Amino acid sequence: MKGTFSPLTLKRWQHFQANRRAFWSLWIFLVVFISSLFAEFIANDKPLLIVYDKQIYLPIFRFYPERTFEGDFETEADYKDPYIQEKINAKGWMIWPLIRYKYDTVNYDLPTPAPSRPTSENLLGTDDQGRDVLARLIYGFRISVLFGLILTIISSIIGVIVGGFQGYFGGAVDLICQRLIEVWSGLPVLYLLIIMGSFVEPNFWWLLGLMLLFSWMSLISLVRAEFLRARNFDYVKAARALGGSTFHIMFRHILPNAMVATLTYLPFVLNGAITTLTSLDFLGFGLPPGSPSLGEMLAQGKNNLHAPWLGITSFLCVASMLALLVLIGEGVRDAFDPRKVKF
Repeated sequence: MKGTFSPLTLKRWQHFQANRRAFWSLWIFLVVFISSLFAEFIANDKPLLIVYDKQIYLPIFRFYPERTFEGDFETEADYKDPYIQEKINAKGWMIWPLIRYKYDTVNYDLPTPAPSRPTSENLLGTDDQGRDVLARLIYGFRISVLFGLILTIISSIIGVIVGGFQGYFGGAVDLICQRLIEVWSGLPVLYLLIIMGSFVEPNFWWLLGLMLLFSWMSLISLVRAEFLRARNFDYVKAARALGGSTFHIMFRHILPNAMVATLTYLPFVLNGAITTLTSLDFLGFGLPPGSPSLGEMLAQGKNNLHAPWLGITSFLCVASMLALLVLIGEGVRDAFDPRKVKF
């Protein structure tokens, strides 16, 4: 590792490790997020593996009709049906995920009307449609974090490019861009997202595009200030005198210095992206109905106050995720702070 990274980078990583809250928050978040990427293998209404009549079947990846297991129909086998289970167990065996429910699987054998309280079958209970809360929590967490990461990466790239051009060229370019950004940033973002979302059926990519129209402005002022400060430094003047192109000077010499301050804000930008998606889902203008969503689970808790496990579960999940990101962001900010990390 010492041969791969510079001494300054190693010093920053050591300082980040010294912040125990940030360090453990990062590991907890990574473990939970990486686990959620394999949600289909953790929570699913299909077996992971079936060995039937000396043949191997993978229902998660392939469609198998009932007739494959000596059933009656050509439709996909319902592996939770006792009749199909009896057929399979007669000539083989199955390996199930830890949770035998997907985010949209309805449990028709509830001991009480939905929403049903936590049981050994549904560890966190069910929502008002009989769907397993824990399964929806896993899938909803994955969607929220992936949405936030994609939005953060794309918006950060746009923000860095726009802010860099503003700061490097200055003058009329900076003045015109600033006035346009001030007008654009003054628009009521949440209301516009709600209005736009009412014209079309929202989905993951449509929401991502709508939010990208406004989220790219979050880093512009920071990058602009860094470029304005660095464009008159001696090393930039030297590169310009040696005939370096504008693109080369901006992205080879100035950008690495500007990225130091930019990276400290990325966890907070991710936090804001997840919060916005959760808010839209809570208001009913987010992902399509039936999608696993933390905001929709919060709305379920609000609409079913007699089922406190719904509100408590979703609140703890959202609050813990945002708290972990804030702690990680604080650790990154301190690690890149030149007053605290001296070399």
